[in-house]
Amino acid sequence: MYFLRFYVFLSSVVYVYLLKEDGDEDLCSLLKGFKPSVSVELRNKGFHREVVTSVELGSEAPGDVRALLVYTWPRGVYLDPNQLASLRDLRDWQMLFNTTIDLEEPAQRTSAFLTYVYPPQTGPSPGPLTVTIPVHGRYHKPSFDGKSFTPVHIELPELLLWTEKCTPFQRLEPHRLLDAPCNASNTSICSWIQIQHTHKNSKPLSLHLPVGDGSAVTLVCAGTLLVTVICCAVLCHSILKHQIT
Repeated sequence: MYFLRFYVFLSSVVYVYLLKEDGDEDLCSLLKGFKPSVSVELRNKGFHREVVTSVELGSEAPGDVRALLVYTWPRGVYLDPNQLASLRDLRDWQMLFNTTIDLEEPAQRTSAFLTYVYPPQTGPSPGPLTVTIPVHGRYHKPSFDGKSFTPVHIELPELLLWTEKCTPFQRLEPHRLLDAPCNASNTSICSWIQIQHTHKNSKPLSLHLPVGDGSAVTLVCAGTLLVTVICCAVLCHSILKHQIT
């Protein structure tokens, strides 16, 4: 009798475990064919722009799915952490930088950097997840070939998804697992699913920033030096004439 009860109990445990495994495998199989879309556009003109990203997860997305956008920014632009902090109450997404941002350095003295953007919503949504990031152009070296503008290309962001039920599985072709911070606080690392071929437009964003005329450097320096000398001479003459001490 006790053996029969133990056998029934053990069978129930195995059944529940297999049912859970089947459910997780079904979920991961769903993710293999899951194709959310990402669209990116560049707004405004000049040195101060906005990169607007929209993510369509669709109704087939798992209920516990979380999204992460990974941006690779070129050295020709920068993001202002102070500005983003001041806009905290106006935005519902969070951002993590992989390095410290120097706002004053020219483009040639900086390097590319990453940001991790965590949209607010999770799970299937009738509308897109929208993120608007203010981007600023850096000053570049003057041009010596007569060009008035220099191009800067911004790569499209990568879309990563995370769901607790699918993390043990490694075979998610054509997608793959990628380690990234779990949240904007960077307190832990999670295995995210890197979704492939999600962009409606696969071309990088391009903006053209004005640059100085390198051929005029000598003239500008000479003129600046001349004006400085004249001003100093006039100032010294006035001091001597009026006996200013």
